[in-house]
Amino acid sequence: MSTSTSSSERALRGPEKRALAVLGLPTFGLALAITTVTTYLPSLARSYVGSTALIGVIVGLEGVTALWVPLLAGSWSDRLRTRWGGRLPFLVAGTPVVCAALVAIGLVRSVGALVPAVALFFLGYFVAYEPYRALYPDTIEDEIAGRAQSTQAAWRGVATGVAFLGGGLLLGVGHLAPFAGAAVLLLGAVVLFTGFLLRRGRLGQGEEQAEPRSAGEELRKVVRLLRRTELRALLVANALWELSLGALKTWVFLYLTVGLGLGSSSAALVIGGAAVFVLGGAVASGKLGDRLGRTRVLAFALPVYGVGLLVPFLFTNRLLVALIAPVATFAGGAIMTLPYAVLMPMMPDEDRGAVAGFFTFSRGVGTSLGPLLAGIAISATSSLFSATHGYQAAWGVCSVAIFVSLPFLRALRRRSDGQEGGR
Repeated sequence: MSTSTSSSERALRGPEKRALAVLGLPTFGLALAITTVTTYLPSLARSYVGSTALIGVIVGLEGVTALWVPLLAGSWSDRLRTRWGGRLPFLVAGTPVVCAALVAIGLVRSVGALVPAVALFFLGYFVAYEPYRALYPDTIEDEIAGRAQSTQAAWRGVATGVAFLGGGLLLGVGHLAPFAGAAVLLLGAVVLFTGFLLRRGRLGQGEEQAEPRSAGEELRKVVRLLRRTELRALLVANALWELSLGALKTWVFLYLTVGLGLGSSSAALVIGGAAVFVLGGAVASGKLGDRLGRTRVLAFALPVYGVGLLVPFLFTNRLLVALIAPVATFAGGAIMTLPYAVLMPMMPDEDRGAVAGFFTFSRGVGTSLGPLLAGIAISATSSLFSATHGYQAAWGVCSVAIFVSLPFLRALRRRSDGQEGGR
């Protein structure tokens, strides 16, 4: 794939629109699954896990797993040769593991059983997701990468809304219901996607895969990739963005239910409404990113998002929080959408899976630290923020991470000028 970009945004062709829609199906299922776990596991585990910090550690297993599994799976998918291509076998193998783990998480009632179930979930998730995500640079031109990520983010936004709204309602039916529902929808999405790819023969990484390399050669390749200043800046910034997002996803439901005293159904409606604005921001930012430059759009969205996160940290007035939420979540949609589109032109053709693995490694750093740091902040400030039982402290952690990322984004913009369309 060429990394050159046009100076103006071109319209998507019909086949491209269909390809982008189909490519997003596994995103829907996997996003639904991981949102269900990270959002409702803390609420479920609160009855038998006594410490918010310990819950943060358990949810933070996502980040620990992301530190190594994506890099291994992504690199392996660059080299794998099968009649199903190099990427699809990982998605097909990982999905049943994720589904089984989802059911187990909904059934267990002790820390000793919960930890291996959660660890299995994240293992299957990253085995499936990282090679699947490498299908995007395999099949999508760089000049429409922003809109490709908008489509993927739209699927993710729909999944997040379904998880927040449907999961909150199903939790009232029974502890297993939201997790079993997510498993069924994930399995259906992956089956549809796999059937489409097998019929069309669009499997990615087929006959043009690179020859296998030794472990030493792989290590030297890793070192060479990490010498790129713009790649390092993006990885650090992405880790901070994921730290903020990980903390937010883990504690927002308890902030609403325990901190503000909303019922679980009302909290689910609030979060589902916020997901609509996230979806709007995701769709708009991809189109703007292809037209104006992806890092430029991020440079505008990040301060807006960071300030928006400060409001529920500093104030407990529900009306004020409700007023700022649409603007902040709309900007948040851009931050969830554009980073991977920024990365795609940096990917060497023969190592897309490995670079995608690095990207998720940075995500792992953030998602392991975010729930933990926010959980510690909640415990440490429960008397200071007694009105919300300390839960508003999580918003402070989220906001600080966003503002700390700004110097890295500036470094990335200096190095990436001229590599994006719309400049």
